[in-house]
Amino acid sequence: MIRIALQSKGRLNEESLELLAEVGIDIERGKRRLLARAELFPIEALYLRDDDIPHAVERGVADLGIVGLNEYEERRCGATVVHKLGFGRCRLSLAIPKGEEYEGIGYFNGKRIATSYPVILRKFLKERNIEAKIEEIAGSVEIAPAVGMAEAIFDIVSSGGTLVSNGLKEVETAMHSEAVLIATPRLEPEKQALLNQLLFRIEAVERTRGKKYILMNIPTERLAEATGILPGIKSPTILPLAERGWSSLHAVVDERVLWEKIEQLKAIGAEDILVLTPEKMIL
Repeated sequence: MIRIALQSKGRLNEESLELLAEVGIDIERGKRRLLARAELFPIEALYLRDDDIPHAVERGVADLGIVGLNEYEERRCGATVVHKLGFGRCRLSLAIPKGEEYEGIGYFNGKRIATSYPVILRKFLKERNIEAKIEEIAGSVEIAPAVGMAEAIFDIVSSGGTLVSNGLKEVETAMHSEAVLIATPRLEPEKQALLNQLLFRIEAVERTRGKKYILMNIPTERLAEATGILPGIKSPTILPLAERGWSSLHAVVDERVLWEKIEQLKAIGAEDILVLTPEKMIL
């Protein structure tokens, strides 16, 4: 049995459980529960506050954890980042009242900056030789300038809507964050094997993101041109049809260029084009 620490509520909780479900691991939702076990994989979830997850994994209370990279960096823990998961994206930024003139990072010299991430902020300012007073607060950072607690804030930004609604503007980005999978250093061999299985499944799901499976009928004499348009992972799959002079061609393509490829294929005689969304891609 391996234990994974998950955020007890919020968007990261939901997205973490969705990812686990995609890889065949259904875990009960953590409403008022500390521990929940999966049915078809030897894993159990430990539900914690996001800022408790890094140290819980570092100390071996949990073997694995899913947490924002920003929390991992802020806690300066000894757990190991084993995989970036690509969801929960945000950034840590400095923001000031929208009416203030901003001409560069020197603006913050001598200013008071409110934040819940003093470690990351202190490092960011030190690297730029900025002397500022850091006001550490636990929540509602965005109201600090309005109540006179600080002249600026340093906080998580996703869409920027919260800043705008509080009369602030983003002026400097210190780091970009996303959800990461972390692990206890020096896992036991049996648990490392389970981690490897989990990573294998996650990577199979990730390969399908932004991809489409396309299949079509095409004149056999145009196959060379078609394979130039659709190179595939190694090469397209080609099957002869019962009708002489025709073949079926199958390939995986990036969704961003899907319509461009379809138009090129139609121009060389492709017919009956079918586009599907792959669920897993195992290499």
